[in-house]
Amino acid sequence: MAKNRTRVARKKKTWKEMSPSSKAGTILVGIAQVSLLVAAQRDISKRPASLINGPKAAWRAASFINFIGPMGYFIFGRKRGTGAP
Repeated sequence: MAKNRTRVARKKKTWKEMSPSSKAGTILVGIAQVSLLVAAQRDISKRPASLINGPKAAWRAASFINFIGPMGYFIFGRKRGTGAP
């Protein structure tokens, strides 16, 4: 029989327990995420559907997935061409 391995659960740190540099890093990552989300949403709103690969609604929903969604939209969702805003 295999021995049961006990896992040591790490307690998550609260905001008060975090170092100032950890707090700053968390805030910066949050700002970057929100900025990407807003930029993707604005671009989807202003760009004609003919210049977007796939349905606008799908890209709008996908852009809410942290970092992956907005970056995926900017890399794969926009058609390459002239006349884009």
